[in-house]
Amino acid sequence: MIPDKDITCIIVDDDLVDRLMTVSFLKDYPQFKVLGSYSSPIEALDDAKKLSPDVVFLDIDMPDLNGLQLREQLMQIPACVFITSFPEYALDGFELEAFDYLVKPFTSERFGKMMNRLQEYFLIRNKSELLSHTLGADTIFIKEGTRQIKLQLHEVIYLEAMKDYTSINTESKRYMVLESISHLIKEKGFANFIRIHRSYAVQKHYIKQYNSLKVMLANNCTLPVGRNFKETLQNLYN
Repeated sequence: MIPDKDITCIIVDDDLVDRLMTVSFLKDYPQFKVLGSYSSPIEALDDAKKLSPDVVFLDIDMPDLNGLQLREQLMQIPACVFITSFPEYALDGFELEAFDYLVKPFTSERFGKMMNRLQEYFLIRNKSELLSHTLGADTIFIKEGTRQIKLQLHEVIYLEAMKDYTSINTESKRYMVLESISHLIKEKGFANFIRIHRSYAVQKHYIKQYNSLKVMLANNCTLPVGRNFKETLQNLYN
């Protein structure tokens, strides 16, 4: 699925080769328009506030202002993709609502998977008036255009926050609804879900194993555990 209008983005990385590589990868996705490429996070911060891009591709280890600090000041940008050599900051990145976290060096295939998710996300944003949902006793009805999709709640494995939207994930498919994850899990039908991260909530009976850093689900999907949700998870089986 390709969004029906351009998606604007900026690239912030103090390494010239890495910036050029990101630009090169983006050339395969002509609907993404690069508004600027920056070696200086300070310069990028000033321009981002004026340009209001849809996406920021952001390194972490940079002088003057690191990528995490820069993201904290640019939370209004809908999607942030961290591109870094430091996997140990992944949890911090997701705490700042990172859309994805790519560890250098990465393949064009890995980049492509992230871009496909970005395209789907912005397609949904552009057509948000077509999305809604209603809850029954043990079902959720998701409206996509003129179709009403009936989904059994026990089939939902986990929820993923995507700003004002929530991705509802089953074994075989993912659905998007125009409601934040915080509001969605307060609804009665989602009482069996537990929040493990700002971006994720999982259905309890699908938890296969967990530790202080991650949760593995019954479908072998692994999700990060946010530092503010560790105690909730540890108390689950106490």
